Amino acid sequence: MQKPVILTVDDDADVLRAIERDLKKHYEDKYRVLRADSGKAALDLLGRLQVRNEAVALMLVDHRMPQMNGVEMLQEAIKLYPDAKRTLLTAYADTDAAIRAINDVQLNHYLLKPWDPPETQLFPVLDDLLNDWYADYHPPFEGLRVLGTRWSSKSYDVRNFLARNQVPYQWLDADAADRDQEVGRLMKSLAPEDLKLPVVLFPDGNCVADPLTQDLAERLGLRTRAGLEFYDLAIVGGGPAGLAAAVYGASEGLKTVMVEREAPGGQAALSSRIENYLGFPSGLTGGDLTRRAVAQARRFGVEIVSPREATALRADGPYRYLRLNDGTELSCHAMLLATGVQWRKLDIPGIDRLQGAGVYYGGTATEAISCRNEDVYIIGGANSAGQAAMFFSSYASQVVMLVRGDSLGATMSQYLIEQIQATPNIRVEYRSRVTEVHGEDRLESVSIICDRTGDMSRVPANSLFVFIGAEPHTGWLDGTVERNERGFILTGPDLFKSGKRPKGWALERDPSLLETNIPGVFAVGDVRYGSVKRVASGVGEGSVAIQFVHQYLSNVS
Repeated sequence: MQKPVILTVDDDADVLRAIERDLKKHYEDKYRVLRADSGKAALDLLGRLQVRNEAVALMLVDHRMPQMNGVEMLQEAIKLYPDAKRTLLTAYADTDAAIRAINDVQLNHYLLKPWDPPETQLFPVLDDLLNDWYADYHPPFEGLRVLGTRWSSKSYDVRNFLARNQVPYQWLDADAADRDQEVGRLMKSLAPEDLKLPVVLFPDGNCVADPLTQDLAERLGLRTRAGLEFYDLAIVGGGPAGLAAAVYGASEGLKTVMVEREAPGGQAALSSRIENYLGFPSGLTGGDLTRRAVAQARRFGVEIVSPREATALRADGPYRYLRLNDGTELSCHAMLLATGVQWRKLDIPGIDRLQGAGVYYGGTATEAISCRNEDVYIIGGANSAGQAAMFFSSYASQVVMLVRGDSLGATMSQYLIEQIQATPNIRVEYRSRVTEVHGEDRLESVSIICDRTGDMSRVPANSLFVFIGAEPHTGWLDGTVERNERGFILTGPDLFKSGKRPKGWALERDPSLLETNIPGVFAVGDVRYGSVKRVASGVGEGSVAIQFVHQYLSNVS
């Protein structure tokens, strides 16, 4: 943690060096002493400190300076650091100005030059002021900060990206600048070109306005490019199935790379609570599970490339090639497809315009705090919707679940049903669906129809979370990997049509249980046709697949 700053300002170089020397000698164990040779230079420095979220404890400013005197400089400085203690260094002839400054800039003290000896003329005064300041000091947040607006889809994308990659950050709402003094001061300190929201502010003082995800990932130090050209095993997708395969593959000696389109963890990482995962009697969040799995994979040497999207797959002899969206290509002997599924989009008027501005697919902690004391609407009746309802019930005044069916029993685990029934601020509306969402720049209301009665109502709403099932993202495999009509990848026995092996299959053996129509290319988890859509089953398939990979590799020449 950076020490709080003592800033001294004087246009006389010899005086500035002398006072800096004295201040460092007495205070450097607890404070960082910085200097500036003019009022403008001091204000520029304070602006940079504000962007870096550093604390300023005291400003010791000479009054007689050209262009901008000490009082004028302090008048501007208190707009950035109103809590910093302010002391003016004056000549005897300037005492009237110093006295006026007590009212003009809430001056805490003025000192007559010279201040020698500092042990009696300087330090006792500053000690008292600094002790007073330190009593109310709250260390500032040191990590990444995001300045944006709640109703901006771009701001949501940045926050969601950071949350899914488990990067801690502080959210600063630009719409609250008139109420939140910290946000207001920060916005004043940023240059106009840096105020294109959202703005990501790094601890070193650098900031990026309206960043692309790829640029943000590189600045955060995420690996966005593969380090090698060839691997024993390449895994596409970083959900539970992909992570399990990565852990088992790497732990058994395979040089393994995992390519993830968004962030490790997949949809499971967004789960607010997984209560039926074996070995965790109190449950755990999807984020906790992801964090543990990623740490385990890296411990065994798995190379995780993220965010990076696979765009094509091809086979050439014993090699399998994966093309990525940056135009690069990596090769391997065996490949595992674990791309999972993505939320199915709701097709109603207004939905695309308001996505990220009140309408969200899936539900994470990203929006939970913003929904405090509001009504939250959730579409869906499966486990993901139930987990989200329980999570948001801790923040929202009321959670309304809109379910198309007559009950939750057919789609939701019994433990979740019982929890929902026991939570007073969750209301379930059966045979109900949203027909339209309303609002220009943000969600303002939703239209709901009850299929049982035909009644239509339009209710105010700030937040609508959609959980209406999922579908695979496998269009990039057209012409290579066989899939069913819904896009799920066919493996093993499901590849046999009329008792025949898949077209182009040249090996004497049949495809193994999790193998696709391309030898050495396997599919696991939610993207595989016939899989059980549960975290534990995905982990099981990912780990089992490695045995088939070993069998395949043993015959690769």
